[in-house]
Amino acid sequence: MKVDYFNIPEITVSYKDNVKTSERFIVKSSLDASKIFAEAHKDCMQHHEEVYVLFMNRANRVMGIMCVGKGGLDGSVVDIRLILQTALKVNSSAICLSHNHPSGSIQPSTQDIKLTEKLKEACGIIGIQLTDHLIMTDETYTSFADKGLL
Repeated sequence: MKVDYFNIPEITVSYKDNVKTSERFIVKSSLDASKIFAEAHKDCMQHHEEVYVLFMNRANRVMGIMCVGKGGLDGSVVDIRLILQTALKVNSSAICLSHNHPSGSIQPSTQDIKLTEKLKEACGIIGIQLTDHLIMTDETYTSFADKGLL
């Protein structure tokens, strides 16, 4: 947008939905989510941490998946604002978080628990449900929801 006395950058927000709603995968359990996340994490599982988010509609049909953080062997930086920005952009009603532990441990760290609590609180403020946080390894996973940590 050009104004006579100054320039203002134009902001556009878009989400390209190229999958029919009836064809979207439905996440009914942590096992369902783990299958999606196992595929997303397959190239980094034992090498470095990556963090992914599934964005879902009200019926828990997957609208999309996005990598929201990459790190080293024992940690990754996650900006909650970027997760929420994307959730709002795609009109998501629910999200599911996942990250891998290259060490093979499925025990949540103190940082994992704090991140989950902060994300749950932030989601609650804007009316988005955090359905789960999965920690993935090459052999198994653990679910915050299944363990009552959510």
